[in-house]
Amino acid sequence: MKFAIQVNEGPYQRQASDSAYLFTKAALEKGHEIFRVFFYHDGVYNSSRLTTPPQDDRNVVNRWAELAEKHGLDMVVCVAAAQRRGIVDEGEAKRNGKDATNIHPAFRISGLGQLVEAAIQSDRLMVFGD
Repeated sequence: MKFAIQVNEGPYQRQASDSAYLFTKAALEKGHEIFRVFFYHDGVYNSSRLTTPPQDDRNVVNRWAELAEKHGLDMVVCVAAAQRRGIVDEGEAKRNGKDATNIHPAFRISGLGQLVEAAIQSDRLMVFGD
């Protein structure tokens, strides 16, 4: 089965990001395909390379990045949600006159069309968080 994953909550707010990660990992281990992981609303915070949790806590951003690298996942951050929350890549920094970036290289910024495409191309769209 081919899944699209939508993550709507940040990495340390509630269980949604952890649940999305664990679902995605389990689906891949069972041989399913993940067409795309789309981070929306506060879910865009899952892409910040500046997240530094305590040593005894899980690093949610790194877990997503490692899973993406291992399985070649397409991890897309909603551009409008990212702009509102200060998540910036090189293109957005240049376009908006910012002097720094903070998105982890395993993620990319794009529009809602990527979510629509993922829903169309997949058998199921799994939404985690409000």
